[in-house]
Amino acid sequence: MTINPRASAGYILLNTASASQKKYKNFFLILLAVSVLIVLSLPFVNFSSNESKKFLKIDLNNVEHLPEVVLKLESSTAPQKNLRCTHWDCFNIYHCGHTGHDRITVYVYPFVKYIDGNGAEVVEGLSREYYSLIKGIVNSKYYTANPHEACLFVSSLDTLSDERINLNLTSQALNQLPYWSNGENHLVFNMISQDYLSVLNLNLGNAMIAGAGFDTHTFREKFDISIPVFSPLADQALVTNIDNIRTWKIVSSQINIDPYFLEELHSLNKPHEQEILILNNCNQKPYTSRCQVNSGEHFVYPDVLKRSTFCLVFRGQRMGQLVLLEAMAANCIPVIVMDGHVMPFHDVIDWKRVAIFIMESHLHTLSDVINLLSEKRINEMRKSIMFVYNKYFSSMERIAISSLDIIQDRVYPYQGRTYDELNLRPSEMNSNPLYFPITAPRSMGFTAVILTYDRVQSLFTLIDRLAKVPSLMKIVVVWNNQKKEPPSISQFPKITKSINVIKTKANKLSNRFYPYREIETEAVLHIDDDIVMLTSDEVEFAFEVWREFPDRIVGFPSRTHYWDNVTSSWKYESEWQNEISMVLTGAAFLHKYWSYLYTNTLPSNVKDWVDDNMNCEDIAMNFLVANVTDKPPIKVTPRKKFKCPECTNNEMLSADMGHMVARSQCVDRFADIFGRMPLKSVEFRADPVLFKDAFPEKLKRFNNIGSL
Repeated sequence: MTINPRASAGYILLNTASASQKKYKNFFLILLAVSVLIVLSLPFVNFSSNESKKFLKIDLNNVEHLPEVVLKLESSTAPQKNLRCTHWDCFNIYHCGHTGHDRITVYVYPFVKYIDGNGAEVVEGLSREYYSLIKGIVNSKYYTANPHEACLFVSSLDTLSDERINLNLTSQALNQLPYWSNGENHLVFNMISQDYLSVLNLNLGNAMIAGAGFDTHTFREKFDISIPVFSPLADQALVTNIDNIRTWKIVSSQINIDPYFLEELHSLNKPHEQEILILNNCNQKPYTSRCQVNSGEHFVYPDVLKRSTFCLVFRGQRMGQLVLLEAMAANCIPVIVMDGHVMPFHDVIDWKRVAIFIMESHLHTLSDVINLLSEKRINEMRKSIMFVYNKYFSSMERIAISSLDIIQDRVYPYQGRTYDELNLRPSEMNSNPLYFPITAPRSMGFTAVILTYDRVQSLFTLIDRLAKVPSLMKIVVVWNNQKKEPPSISQFPKITKSINVIKTKANKLSNRFYPYREIETEAVLHIDDDIVMLTSDEVEFAFEVWREFPDRIVGFPSRTHYWDNVTSSWKYESEWQNEISMVLTGAAFLHKYWSYLYTNTLPSNVKDWVDDNMNCEDIAMNFLVANVTDKPPIKVTPRKKFKCPECTNNEMLSADMGHMVARSQCVDRFADIFGRMPLKSVEFRADPVLFKDAFPEKLKRFNNIGSL
């Protein structure tokens, strides 16, 4: 496109101007022309917001008739796998965090059928296992349909088995993915490789591999993920009762094991014929049959694993073996005889709790090692096996999500799961995590954490009233308004206790429970900025009650829950009743430990729901505390007319049926996520001694206590 300056009014003005003006205006017209050219060329630049686009979720229902993509003959393959990759130099962390949540997002490429120029398929169809894996990712909290906000990419190409793919063509197909970028931030799954010395012999550039059969030489620590070989037979071996009778002490059920191992087993079996069962394949029998090596006696597989206490897992042609998951499903303790093998999910699982490890050259010590185990240790291991199998390995979906959980912990390590969460059964968790012997000390006092948005006058009134409470040590104001600056500290009420103002980065209800370093006391009074009706005696008395019950939620407004037989769901009830099961955290004392647990261990789909819907953070905290302690909260004082966190400036939200429905949905949703209903109901309320007795006020410690 050309621009004729003579056709513009600017050219006429230019003729009547001085020479210097002409020079200046000529420059201006040239600049204007360049700007026009840039604007006209904008089809090559996309300034539209990704959020304004509509991205469709991958279609999981139509996998039979997929669109075909023909690989070009001249198309290149990806560079060879970068053997030096680590999380710090091959993973681009700046792709993460675009959704506003501290959570990775995973994009799955749409299903297509890749073919070469002759019409041959690159992959022999889509396996049931890979479909389940993709389905698990798509239905998880990590999935995003928007590739522009993705932290991680997963191909829909089924690479689980090297035997079903054309390695060269698959490398070409991966290299043609629109966001491949030399494999950066891509995760490729593989369970069966062609060579036990390597995992997935593809040119993958900087892509991560979630693979089975890694050894210490091929595994890239803190980058790749070691996964198990999934066995469809594991479900048939599954037991739910660990106390079933075990006929055999040790069973070796793998087919065609190394002759060295077989020879050692025969040597061990001579003095222990009734302890070790050595099986191999039966002639012309299916995989679900095994025959004893010496007698030829037939056994149904994997049922035979249910009758053994220990199951041997040997290195075969590949490191990854089906028998590992089959044994764990049967609650048979795995005995791992594979030097240098990287165990599945070794980043998070303490395998010494669930398996026995013997060096290949020390197989002759098998009986001695096992005989040293006490019955108590064996029972504990079997309980842990059931827990670990159900948590990590029971389905392809579990394996997929466990892999993503590991990457989540790498990207957001400050939110990483603890050892106890990853390995301990719920019954092993301490019921009182605070370890206070009897009563918390009064001298420490408490910190008041006030969540506020912009009700400055109400906030100042509350601070004035809290300052009169003898045990108050500090006030922390959590300013949740990103569009407005908080008042300067000079404008705050002049009190004798310190005030800290914390400006949050996002308006989230969960900010009230963040374990701020400014909180130095054990006791924390969580209170909303509009709770200005409490007297200093009421707050001080609640603190005294908390000192006797430091592992509970101790506070003022109470609620309860009940089961609705009509709707077959849990309901939230705000009407005053004899029973309570929740104390709302708009005015409640908690130990600061619960803030740590809420921030770091509460299921992310609970916390995300709270922040996305701006509701139910108090219910979530009640669920969390009750789930750990198995104890109910404690309500203090009989105050009935209580302006609570459910209130607005105009009217009670609890009168709105929509609000009650939402709160009921929270209770029902959280119970489903927690896998049980942890809330405990109790008919109990703490009042001061002499509260209603007709004694002179000077004999009472707490005089100004609200009444019904």
